[in-house]
Amino acid sequence: MSVALEAHGVSKKYGRRTWALRDVDLSLDRGGVIGLVGPNGAGKSTLLKLWVGFEKATRGAVSVVGLDPWSDRRRALARIAYLGQTPGLYRDLTAANHLDFVAHYRRGSFDRKLARERLEELRVPIDRKLGSLSGGQAAQVGLAICLGMRADVLLLDEPLASLDPLARREFIGVLTADVAESGATAVLSSHNVADVDLACSRLVVLGIGRIRLAGDIREILSSHRVSQEHAPGSSAVARLPSGLTLFTSTTGSVQPSEKPTLDDVVLGYLAADRRVS
Repeated sequence: MSVALEAHGVSKKYGRRTWALRDVDLSLDRGGVIGLVGPNGAGKSTLLKLWVGFEKATRGAVSVVGLDPWSDRRRALARIAYLGQTPGLYRDLTAANHLDFVAHYRRGSFDRKLARERLEELRVPIDRKLGSLSGGQAAQVGLAICLGMRADVLLLDEPLASLDPLARREFIGVLTADVAESGATAVLSSHNVADVDLACSRLVVLGIGRIRLAGDIREILSSHRVSQEHAPGSSAVARLPSGLTLFTSTTGSVQPSEKPTLDDVVLGYLAADRRVS
């Protein structure tokens, strides 16, 4: 399986003292939806912007399908679709106008028919101006445009924040179905672990500027356990708010009563990160 996204020794500094990322090493194989989870200020948006080529690493290097998005921007951008926290859409244009605009700008590479079908699936009124749509509907217009780009890599920075629970599920359903059909790779940044659990097969936990955990979600869950034990040990990750302790499993098998949720695992590693930061 070939690699979609890489970061080698990546650090990003803003100003004289603020490090958004420190020594990030990450390699993500192609295919599927990958959850990127971390607290505010962890560096999630910074990492995505480095992969898009919006910013340049202070140290280290990133690549997208083998291309440097900073020095080889034109070729890299042709392989990427990016959806930021606030989609860059025009209030006085309709969704249909936006599809026309992108089709003209990315002539020959934008699937307008697919984007329109996705909006219909999401029940977004295509002939209404964006200024009259809800924040959730605007996010769905952004998703439809991303999917219509037929890109190899989709980078989605907190796109679910403004959506209600039903719209979140519809968004995730359309995203996962499209990725499964196209073979694309999507990175979904989110604060909501339930969304990641629903949408993603792989997980990256980003602490304050550093990768704390990365891997297949099923394997991560099977290699950890929770227990009432309080004594710290070499396999203890952190004490959870529930009073349980998250451990790495050293026995190779986890009993049903000891199985953690994905929320347990994420909270455990973020708590451990806060303790050592």
